[in-house]
Amino acid sequence: MSISNEALQKLVREIESQAAAAQQQISLVRTQTASKQREMRLAQLTRSEIAALPSDTAIYEGVGKMFVAIPVPTLQDKLGSQIKGIETEVEAMGKRLHYLETTAKNSQDHIEKMLRGSGQQ
Repeated sequence: MSISNEALQKLVREIESQAAAAQQQISLVRTQTASKQREMRLAQLTRSEIAALPSDTAIYEGVGKMFVAIPVPTLQDKLGSQIKGIETEVEAMGKRLHYLETTAKNSQDHIEKMLRGSGQQ
């Protein structure tokens, strides 16, 4: 069973558009992952700096235009939960990135297979 040239061209264009969309999403996910990793490193650095301080040190957290005193252990717990949340987000982005890369590769493989198949007719 052979496919007409018009149908084949339409199918190739559709797969190419899917591959292009996947490439755009890959770029976006990589950028978001890098941003989250920077945010996580900042939180880890802040937590390690705070860990070196005595527990009775006055620490202030910015709330809008003012600063509120916060105990050291509370801030350490807050940073710890923030780091765990970011790690979860980065892991989810890694899975999405893998899916998108697989989709882009499969799209490219399908295009090549169709072009080779149409050339043999």
